[in-house]
Formats: sequence, C-alpha cells, structure tokens
Amino acid sequence: MNNKTLSILSYVTIIGWIIAFVKSKDVSPKSDLVTYHLKQGFGIFLFSLVVNILLSVIVTIVPSLYFLSYIGYVIFILWIFGIINAANEQKKPIPVIGQMFEDKFSFVN
Repeated sequence: MNNKTLSILSYVTIIGWIIAFVKSKDVSPKSDLVTYHLKQGFGIFLFSLVVNILLSVIVTIVPSLYFLSYIGYVIFILWIFGIINAANEQKKPIPVIGQMFEDKFSFVN
C-alpha cells in the first residue's frame, strides 16, 4: 500500500487504523504523512468514544437534553475533514480538535 492509502485508511474505523498502523511499520523509509494521520485518526477515534459515552450517560440521566446527540454529526464532519486532508496528502490538523493530537501518541512513531 502507498502512503496516501495508508493515510486514508487510518481514519476508517479502528480496524482500518490497526491495518494502517501495522502496514506502516513495514514501510522502510518512515512516512511523516502516515504517522501524522495515524495520530489524527486515533485521536478522533478516542475523542468520539469519550464524547459518545458521556452523551449516553447525560441523556440517560436527563432525557430532556437529547438534542446534545447532534454533537455526533459534528464529529462525523470533522472525521470527513481528516479523510479529505489525507486524500490530498496534506498534514493539516482536524479543525477544532486536531492540534491536541499532534504531539500525542508517541507509540505511533
């Protein structure tokens, strides 16, 4: 797989991220692009997991706050931005939350 494919795959569910992570270890010259998008993809996965768990608890306790579930659509749109950046082979962070993940997840290096 080439670097562009691995970068895009790093956003496609956690299984796609694992495949991209394992395949990126096989590439002899380490690609900064793939490493960057692996960090961004893992970050948005963890962010969406935490937000969904919190929203489930909040809406269960206070059902009148059901409108907060629309935050999931915002996360979906941010995920699309990540895929577009990977497809264009750009190292741009995901809007709003992407800069939090740039220097995290050192195990990806």
